[in-house]
Amino acid sequence: MSLPRFSFGVGDRFAHQAAAQLAAFERLAAEGVIVAPVWNKSNREHTFIGSEPEDVRAAASLAVAQRRWAHPWFVDADHIRLETVERFLKSSDFFTIDVADSIGQPADAADVAAFVARHGELVGRLPIQGCAEPIELGRSDLASIAGHYLRACREAGEIYRHIAARRDGAGFVTEVSMDETDAPQTPPQLLVILALLADEQIPLETIAPKFTGRFNKGVDYVGDLAQFEREFSSDIAVLAHAARQYGLPGNLKLSVHSGSDKFSLYPVIRRTLERTGAGVHLKTAGTTWLEELIGLAEAGGDGLALTGEIYAYALAHVDELCAPYAAVIDIDREQLPTAAVVQSWSGPRLAAAIRHIPTNPGFNPHIRQLLHVSFKLAAQQGSRYIDLLEANRDIVARQVTENIYDRHLRPLFLG
Repeated sequence: MSLPRFSFGVGDRFAHQAAAQLAAFERLAAEGVIVAPVWNKSNREHTFIGSEPEDVRAAASLAVAQRRWAHPWFVDADHIRLETVERFLKSSDFFTIDVADSIGQPADAADVAAFVARHGELVGRLPIQGCAEPIELGRSDLASIAGHYLRACREAGEIYRHIAARRDGAGFVTEVSMDETDAPQTPPQLLVILALLADEQIPLETIAPKFTGRFNKGVDYVGDLAQFEREFSSDIAVLAHAARQYGLPGNLKLSVHSGSDKFSLYPVIRRTLERTGAGVHLKTAGTTWLEELIGLAEAGGDGLALTGEIYAYALAHVDELCAPYAAVIDIDREQLPTAAVVQSWSGPRLAAAIRHIPTNPGFNPHIRQLLHVSFKLAAQQGSRYIDLLEANRDIVARQVTENIYDRHLRPLFLG
């Protein structure tokens, strides 16, 4: 099992939109670009909703069969750790190993010294094709970086080996995630991290570093685009070098987490991929849930009423709902209208406030971010929410497909 050059993670929190999501990939394929869909759902999301990993695979499998998708597809155990991986082992074939919490934990001095001794090739001035400047590390620099990331990489190796042993030879894609941490990883740090992961003999196909700038949930990138382009390009060069140097898989590529709605980045990423021939994995999650709300709002009647109720409850419980996502949202509460105001809006007006079209004067990124983290409120509605999705299947599906194709896949891969 091997990940293709281009792959794109999609979340389907209520397991009702897989066919609508797949329709977007079909449109792109018809224009000559094959991108593998990767359905992802984290343990936290399953816990909030009360679903199981098998539900994700069942929904994806049904969509693939119904639409006769003839290209690769995957199911991602998203942001798993050793204590949460067990429930994903049978149903997933893509594992995002999250070791961000172990970054910076003290490493044994002897282990760090052994790594430095083993990797003398990293000491000194190292020109890397594709990097604007050579990477230059002294022995103390190398020891410092290794010490900061060694525990995390050892943990990644432990989790990988546990998965491999329990999968009984069944293939799977391995991603290591280090994005949910405070500081971005520089290209020199990424090179050392890849050497550490290679020492763990992980057949790494994609790695998710933390990039410079803000990657908030469901809204555009905030940061210096020129700096991101330099960093992204250098990271690609580092991955290619590490794959050759350390025997990592030749299809090793960057993964951009919280990649949904980063509209300003898509031209940068596309330009870099065209220039370098590299691949990319871009992961999205909750945007499909937001498109469901948009569809229900536009449907009017009971769908609009429920969307207004969810907003009202979210507004009244904003601290509770936002706390788990505090590092990846920026909500100005002064920009959140009252529940009464929102519940007075028409369906198209509320839909416009949620739908991420920045040029639309009705768009409100603060409403969008609040609703993004409020998906468990729909789960608490039980069959009422699911019944409305099914009753308004066509209008909801149209929002889902158009969001993925028009605002994500096409700008990212076609321009």
